[in-house]
Amino acid sequence: MSKILRAGIVQQACTDDARANLKTSETAIRAAAAQGAQLVLLQELHTSLYFCQHESTELFDLAEPIPGPSSEFLAALASELGVVIVGSLFERRAPGLYHNTAVVFDRDGRIAGTYRKMHIPDDPGYYEKFYFTPGDAPIDGRGGFQPVRTSLGTLGVLVCWDQWYPEAARLMALAGAELLLYPTAIGWNPQDSAEERARQRDAWITIQRAHAVANGLPVLVANRVGFEADPTGQWPGAQFWGHSFAAGPQGEILAAAGEDPALLVVDLDLARSENVRRWWPFLRDRRIDAYGDLLKRYRD
Repeated sequence: MSKILRAGIVQQACTDDARANLKTSETAIRAAAAQGAQLVLLQELHTSLYFCQHESTELFDLAEPIPGPSSEFLAALASELGVVIVGSLFERRAPGLYHNTAVVFDRDGRIAGTYRKMHIPDDPGYYEKFYFTPGDAPIDGRGGFQPVRTSLGTLGVLVCWDQWYPEAARLMALAGAELLLYPTAIGWNPQDSAEERARQRDAWITIQRAHAVANGLPVLVANRVGFEADPTGQWPGAQFWGHSFAAGPQGEILAAAGEDPALLVVDLDLARSENVRRWWPFLRDRRIDAYGDLLKRYRD
Protein backbone atom coordinates (compact mmCIF):
# COMPACT_ATOMS: atom_id res chain seq x y z
CA MET A 1 0.00 0.00 0.00
CA SER A 2 1.41 3.39 -0.97
CA LYS A 3 1.20 6.62 1.00
CA ILE A 4 1.95 9.33 -1.53
CA LEU A 5 3.00 12.76 -0.35
CA ARG A 6 3.46 15.39 -3.05
CA ALA A 7 6.14 17.86 -1.99
CA GLY A 8 7.44 21.13 -3.38
CA ILE A 9 11.00 22.41 -2.98
CA VAL A 10 11.62 26.12 -3.55
CA GLN A 11 15.06 27.27 -4.72
CA GLN A 12 15.34 31.05 -4.92
CA ALA A 13 17.78 33.94 -5.04
CA CYS A 14 17.43 36.50 -2.25
CA THR A 15 17.82 40.27 -1.94
CA ASP A 16 18.04 42.71 0.96
CA ASP A 17 14.28 43.35 0.67
CA ALA A 18 12.47 40.99 3.05
CA ARG A 19 9.04 41.70 1.57
CA ALA A 20 10.28 40.96 -1.93
CA ASN A 21 11.87 37.72 -0.76
CA LEU A 22 8.65 36.63 0.93
CA LYS A 23 6.73 37.52 -2.22
CA THR A 24 9.08 35.33 -4.26
CA SER A 25 8.52 32.49 -1.80
CA GLU A 26 4.77 33.05 -1.91
CA THR A 27 4.68 32.88 -5.71
CA ALA A 28 6.56 29.57 -5.64
CA ILE A 29 4.39 28.15 -2.84
CA ARG A 30 1.25 29.02 -4.78
CA ALA A 31 2.68 27.41 -7.91
CA ALA A 32 3.54 24.27 -5.95
CA ALA A 33 0.06 24.12 -4.43
CA ALA A 34 -1.47 24.55 -7.89
CA GLN A 35 0.47 21.43 -8.93
CA GLY A 36 -0.96 19.50 -6.01
CA ALA A 37 1.87 19.87 -3.50
CA GLN A 38 0.78 19.16 0.07
CA LEU A 39 4.11 20.14 1.63
CA VAL A 40 6.47 22.96 0.58
CA LEU A 41 10.05 23.36 1.79
CA LEU A 42 11.78 26.75 1.68
CA GLN A 43 15.53 27.33 1.91
CA GLU A 44 17.50 28.53 4.92
CA LEU A 45 16.99 32.20 5.93
CA HIS A 46 14.85 32.86 2.86
CA THR A 47 13.65 36.32 3.97
CA SER A 48 17.08 37.93 3.70
CA LEU A 49 20.51 37.82 2.18
CA TYR A 50 22.86 35.39 3.87
CA PHE A 51 24.11 37.97 6.37
CA CYS A 52 26.60 35.71 8.18
CA GLN A 53 29.44 36.51 5.79
CA HIS A 54 30.62 39.09 8.33
CA GLU A 55 29.95 40.05 11.94
CA SER A 56 27.88 43.12 12.79
CA THR A 57 25.71 43.74 15.83
CA GLU A 58 23.40 45.85 13.65
CA LEU A 59 22.36 42.74 11.73
CA PHE A 60 20.61 41.37 14.80
CA ASP A 61 17.85 43.81 13.82
CA LEU A 62 16.94 41.32 11.06
CA ALA A 63 15.71 38.86 13.70
CA GLU A 64 12.09 38.64 14.73
CA PRO A 65 10.06 36.75 17.34
CA ILE A 66 8.07 33.65 16.53
CA PRO A 67 5.17 34.26 16.14
CA GLY A 68 6.10 37.45 14.30
CA PRO A 69 5.55 39.16 10.95
CA SER A 70 7.15 36.53 8.70
CA SER A 71 5.72 33.55 10.55
CA GLU A 72 2.25 35.11 10.52
CA PHE A 73 2.56 35.68 6.76
CA LEU A 74 3.51 32.05 6.15
CA ALA A 75 0.85 30.79 8.56
CA ALA A 76 -1.85 32.64 6.67
CA LEU A 77 -0.57 31.26 3.37
CA ALA A 78 -0.50 27.70 4.72
CA SER A 79 -4.09 28.09 5.93
CA GLU A 80 -5.32 29.63 2.68
CA LEU A 81 -3.75 26.97 0.47
CA GLY A 82 -4.17 24.03 2.83
CA VAL A 83 -0.49 23.07 2.64
CA VAL A 84 2.24 22.39 5.17
CA ILE A 85 5.03 24.96 4.84
CA VAL A 86 8.52 24.62 6.28
CA GLY A 87 10.07 28.10 6.63
CA SER A 88 13.43 29.22 8.01
CA LEU A 89 13.72 32.36 10.12
CA PHE A 90 16.23 34.34 12.16
CA GLU A 91 14.53 34.09 15.56
CA ARG A 92 14.79 36.65 18.36
CA ARG A 93 14.03 34.49 21.37
CA ALA A 94 15.02 37.09 23.98
CA PRO A 95 17.31 40.12 24.16
CA GLY A 96 20.77 38.84 23.21
CA LEU A 97 19.49 35.33 22.43
CA TYR A 98 18.94 34.41 18.79
CA HIS A 99 18.43 31.19 16.85
CA ASN A 100 18.42 29.92 13.28
CA THR A 101 14.97 28.38 13.41
CA ALA A 102 12.93 26.24 11.06
CA VAL A 103 9.19 26.67 11.55
CA VAL A 104 6.62 24.12 10.41
CA PHE A 105 3.14 25.47 9.65
CA ASP A 106 0.38 22.90 9.38
CA ARG A 107 -2.40 23.03 6.82
CA ASP A 108 -4.65 25.02 9.16
CA GLY A 109 -1.98 27.68 9.64
CA ARG A 110 -1.00 26.77 13.17
CA ILE A 111 2.65 26.31 14.11
CA ALA A 112 2.99 22.54 14.34
CA GLY A 113 6.52 22.81 15.69
CA THR A 114 9.96 24.26 15.27
CA TYR A 115 13.57 23.16 15.09
CA ARG A 116 16.43 25.40 16.21
CA LYS A 117 19.66 24.68 14.35
CA MET A 118 22.02 22.62 16.50
CA HIS A 119 25.31 22.53 14.57
CA ILE A 120 26.58 26.09 14.12
CA PRO A 121 29.53 26.73 11.76
CA ASP A 122 32.23 29.33 12.21
CA ASP A 123 34.26 29.49 9.03
CA PRO A 124 35.37 32.23 6.61
CA GLY A 125 32.19 33.62 5.11
CA TYR A 126 30.00 31.58 7.48
CA TYR A 127 30.31 33.34 10.86
CA GLU A 128 27.16 31.85 12.30
CA LYS A 129 28.40 31.40 15.88
CA PHE A 130 28.34 35.19 16.21
CA TYR A 131 24.61 35.25 15.47
CA PHE A 132 23.07 31.92 16.46
CA THR A 133 22.81 30.04 19.74
CA PRO A 134 22.53 26.26 19.28
CA GLY A 135 19.01 25.02 19.80
CA ASP A 136 18.50 23.66 23.29
CA ALA A 137 14.81 22.99 22.64
CA PRO A 138 12.15 23.82 20.08
CA ILE A 139 9.38 26.23 20.98
CA ASP A 140 7.16 23.41 22.26
CA GLY A 141 9.74 22.64 24.95
CA ARG A 142 10.91 19.19 23.85
CA GLY A 143 14.68 18.97 23.79
CA GLY A 144 17.21 18.12 21.13
CA PHE A 145 16.58 16.52 17.78
CA GLN A 146 12.81 16.21 17.80
CA PRO A 147 10.72 15.71 14.65
CA VAL A 148 7.58 17.74 14.11
CA ARG A 149 4.23 15.98 13.90
CA THR A 150 1.89 17.37 11.26
CA SER A 151 -1.39 16.34 9.66
CA LEU A 152 0.67 14.91 6.78
CA GLY A 153 3.17 12.94 8.83
CA THR A 154 6.18 13.36 11.08
CA LEU A 155 8.91 15.62 9.68
CA GLY A 156 12.57 15.42 10.68
CA VAL A 157 13.59 19.03 10.03
CA LEU A 158 17.29 19.91 10.25
CA VAL A 159 19.14 23.00 8.99
CA CYS A 160 22.15 23.32 6.67
CA TRP A 161 25.32 22.48 8.65
CA ASP A 162 23.29 19.78 10.43
CA GLN A 163 23.16 17.97 7.08
CA TRP A 164 26.78 16.82 7.41
CA TYR A 165 26.19 14.96 10.68
CA PRO A 166 24.85 11.38 10.54
CA GLU A 167 24.03 11.56 14.25
CA ALA A 168 21.41 14.26 13.66
CA ALA A 169 19.66 12.32 10.91
CA ARG A 170 19.77 9.11 12.95
CA LEU A 171 18.27 10.74 16.04
CA MET A 172 15.44 12.16 13.95
CA ALA A 173 14.81 8.71 12.48
CA LEU A 174 14.88 7.09 15.91
CA ALA A 175 12.28 9.61 17.09
CA GLY A 176 9.89 8.57 14.34
CA ALA A 177 10.61 10.98 11.47
CA GLU A 178 9.04 9.82 8.20
CA LEU A 179 11.24 12.03 6.04
CA LEU A 180 14.21 14.35 6.50
CA LEU A 181 14.14 17.99 5.37
CA TYR A 182 17.13 20.31 5.06
CA PRO A 183 16.66 24.05 4.48
CA THR A 184 20.11 25.14 3.30
CA ALA A 185 22.33 28.07 2.35
CA ILE A 186 25.60 26.71 1.00
CA GLY A 187 27.83 27.98 -1.76
CA TRP A 188 31.30 28.23 -3.18
CA ASN A 189 34.05 30.71 -2.63
CA PRO A 190 34.08 32.36 -6.10
CA GLN A 191 37.85 31.87 -6.15
CA ASP A 192 37.53 28.07 -5.98
CA SER A 193 38.54 26.13 -9.06
CA ALA A 194 35.95 24.26 -11.10
CA GLU A 195 37.37 20.99 -9.78
CA GLU A 196 37.08 22.10 -6.16
CA ARG A 197 33.53 23.33 -6.72
CA ALA A 198 32.53 19.96 -8.14
CA ARG A 199 34.11 18.10 -5.21
CA GLN A 200 32.27 20.23 -2.65
CA ARG A 201 28.89 20.00 -4.35
CA ASP A 202 29.20 16.26 -4.92
CA ALA A 203 30.20 15.67 -1.29
CA TRP A 204 27.18 17.70 -0.16
CA ILE A 205 24.79 15.65 -2.30
CA THR A 206 26.43 12.36 -1.34
CA ILE A 207 26.28 12.87 2.42
CA GLN A 208 22.57 13.65 2.33
CA ARG A 209 21.79 10.72 0.05
CA ALA A 210 23.70 8.61 2.59
CA HIS A 211 21.36 9.81 5.35
CA ALA A 212 18.44 8.60 3.23
CA VAL A 213 20.11 5.19 2.80
CA ALA A 214 21.25 4.76 6.41
CA ASN A 215 17.80 5.57 7.78
CA GLY A 216 15.53 4.28 5.02
CA LEU A 217 13.84 7.67 4.66
CA PRO A 218 13.21 10.17 1.85
CA VAL A 219 15.22 13.40 1.99
CA LEU A 220 14.22 16.86 0.75
CA VAL A 221 16.88 19.57 0.36
CA ALA A 222 16.29 23.25 -0.52
CA ASN A 223 19.34 25.44 -1.21
CA ARG A 224 19.55 29.06 -2.35
CA VAL A 225 21.11 30.33 -5.57
CA GLY A 226 22.87 33.46 -6.76
CA PHE A 227 25.94 35.48 -5.89
CA GLU A 228 25.88 37.45 -2.64
CA ALA A 229 28.72 39.88 -1.98
CA ASP A 230 30.35 40.46 1.39
CA PRO A 231 29.65 44.17 2.03
CA THR A 232 32.88 44.50 4.04
CA GLY A 233 35.05 43.32 1.14
CA GLN A 234 36.97 41.02 3.49
CA TRP A 235 35.55 37.90 1.81
CA PRO A 236 35.05 37.39 -1.93
CA GLY A 237 31.37 36.67 -1.39
CA ALA A 238 29.41 33.48 -1.82
CA GLN A 239 28.12 31.86 -4.99
CA PHE A 240 25.26 29.72 -3.72
CA TRP A 241 25.15 26.60 -5.83
CA GLY A 242 21.51 25.53 -5.67
CA HIS A 243 21.15 21.90 -6.77
CA SER A 244 18.19 21.36 -4.45
CA PHE A 245 16.96 17.79 -4.67
CA ALA A 246 14.72 15.02 -3.40
CA ALA A 247 16.00 11.51 -2.74
CA GLY A 248 14.15 8.31 -1.94
CA PRO A 249 14.86 5.91 0.95
CA GLN A 250 17.60 4.12 -1.01
CA GLY A 251 19.28 7.41 -1.88
CA GLU A 252 17.84 7.47 -5.41
CA ILE A 253 17.47 10.95 -6.88
CA LEU A 254 13.79 11.67 -7.53
CA ALA A 255 14.12 15.30 -8.64
CA ALA A 256 16.99 17.77 -8.87
CA ALA A 257 17.49 21.43 -9.74
CA GLY A 258 20.45 23.23 -11.27
CA GLU A 259 22.02 26.55 -10.32
CA ASP A 260 19.07 28.80 -11.25
CA PRO A 261 15.86 29.58 -9.33
CA ALA A 262 13.60 26.57 -9.53
CA LEU A 263 10.54 24.82 -8.17
CA LEU A 264 10.64 21.06 -7.81
CA VAL A 265 7.43 19.10 -7.28
CA VAL A 266 7.90 15.43 -6.49
CA ASP A 267 5.82 12.49 -5.27
CA LEU A 268 7.18 10.61 -2.25
CA ASP A 269 5.88 7.17 -1.33
CA LEU A 270 6.28 7.26 2.43
CA ALA A 271 5.08 3.66 2.80
CA ARG A 272 8.07 2.49 0.75
CA SER A 273 10.35 3.18 3.71
CA GLU A 274 8.79 0.19 5.48
CA ASN A 275 9.83 -2.20 2.72
CA VAL A 276 13.29 -0.68 2.44
CA ARG A 277 13.83 -1.11 6.15
CA ARG A 278 12.74 -4.75 5.89
CA TRP A 279 15.30 -5.38 3.15
CA TRP A 280 18.05 -3.39 4.85
CA PRO A 281 17.30 -3.61 8.60
CA PHE A 282 19.94 -1.16 9.78
CA LEU A 283 17.91 -0.18 12.85
CA ARG A 284 17.54 -3.83 13.86
CA ASP A 285 21.26 -4.56 13.63
CA ARG A 286 22.61 -1.45 15.35
CA ARG A 287 25.01 -2.39 18.17
CA ILE A 288 23.72 0.11 20.68
CA ASP A 289 25.62 -1.76 23.41
CA ALA A 290 28.94 -0.88 21.72
CA TYR A 291 28.47 2.77 20.76
CA GLY A 292 29.23 4.46 24.06
CA ASP A 293 32.40 6.11 22.77
CA LEU A 294 30.32 8.16 20.36
CA LEU A 295 29.67 10.45 23.32
CA LYS A 296 33.37 11.32 23.43
CA ARG A 297 34.85 14.17 21.40
CA TYR A 298 37.70 11.88 20.29
CA ARG A 299 39.05 8.46 21.28
CA ASP A 300 42.59 9.18 22.52
